[in-house]
Amino acid sequence: MATDFLGRMLRNDLPDPNTSPELFEGILTRRAVAFVIDCIIMGAAILVVTLVAGILGIFTFGLTWLSIPLIVPVTFVAYYAVTLGSPSRATLGMRATDIVLTPTRETTLDGWMAMIHVVVFWISCSLLTPFIILIGLFTPRRQLLHDMIVGTLMVRRSPMVRHWQAYARTGNPAG
Repeated sequence: MATDFLGRMLRNDLPDPNTSPELFEGILTRRAVAFVIDCIIMGAAILVVTLVAGILGIFTFGLTWLSIPLIVPVTFVAYYAVTLGSPSRATLGMRATDIVLTPTRETTLDGWMAMIHVVVFWISCSLLTPFIILIGLFTPRRQLLHDMIVGTLMVRRSPMVRHWQAYARTGNPAG
């Protein structure tokens, strides 16, 4: 096992872009499309929750209106935690574009790691946009800055299923 810069152990079964290029084919474009789909879904959810809070504010003498500034960040974090932390390890946009999030370290991808992933993503986006996308052009596995910090990898789902099956069968990710 290789050791990364944080001293944690990297998994043995991580795909190699040289032997499994189909896993990384168009991954940055797919991520961008998935992000747009997810933003549309979250935008609709934010609109509905804001309208409900606005209407409830009338009946609660404005008390519910105090929650309106929290709606956007809570919606973003909750959406990613529920979808990325699920067994499918993908948001609705990621499912539509056939990509999945995989941990690169000896850990599982749960709701907490998904929440950390989205918080680091938004922090890095707000500080370094568009440079986080440029990093993906120069990393062999097309990882973005927040992927490397959190210890995740985005790959195409359908070829990845074949990769995991080959690894489980032979103990060798190449098949």
